[in-house]
Amino acid sequence: MDFLTSGYDAYLESFFYTLMLFLVSGVLSLVLGTVLVACRVGPVAVLRVVGGWYVTIVRSTPLVVVFALFQFAAPMLGIRFGWVQVHIGTFDFTSFFAVAVVSLTLYTSTFVCEALRSGINSVPLGQAEAARAIGLTFGGTMSQVILPQAFRASVPPLASALIALIKNTSVAYIFGVGEAVAQMRIMTNNYASERPAIFLTYAAGYIVIVFVFSFFANRLEKHWRTA
Repeated sequence: MDFLTSGYDAYLESFFYTLMLFLVSGVLSLVLGTVLVACRVGPVAVLRVVGGWYVTIVRSTPLVVVFALFQFAAPMLGIRFGWVQVHIGTFDFTSFFAVAVVSLTLYTSTFVCEALRSGINSVPLGQAEAARAIGLTFGGTMSQVILPQAFRASVPPLASALIALIKNTSVAYIFGVGEAVAQMRIMTNNYASERPAIFLTYAAGYIVIVFVFSFFANRLEKHWRTA
């Protein structure tokens, strides 16, 4: 276990990057996914079509291709993230981190959208009709009547989408983000004889994060079920 005694700080720092990728991308995915589902069930036909095509195309595209698009193709179109230079202590959040957040957000938001759409479909149609009957606009109906119930009904599929996001953060190492898998690769090169223990140690780190997130998701589901 020499790798852990000498690289414990690097181990924790790498999982901090993983957590930050998950938290920032997760919040943005929930926001964008909500906007997408509003487009998909909204009264404007153009937005319904555009939202549907966006979800279908992005969800069918491998995540690594989305990463490559923003890392290599987007700069050729003038889309660059070089302005992102955030430094907190020893942690650096640069363009590589920004590309990872954008890629993960655009990809995960499609699954969030579909999870919320299943929740919206579980809300009785009469409630939307009643909301419109008392004069609520589409935005008011969605924000005050439909979406609160849809979120409650969608906790399990939303949790599954966000758990997948936790594991998908590992793709970021290919594109230069020093998250957990990137650090694991360095350790496997430096401590070749301890590779099985290194793999198990990093797997344990992901399991702990998923376990903690699942615990709070289950608590939230039970709370809303009894509320």
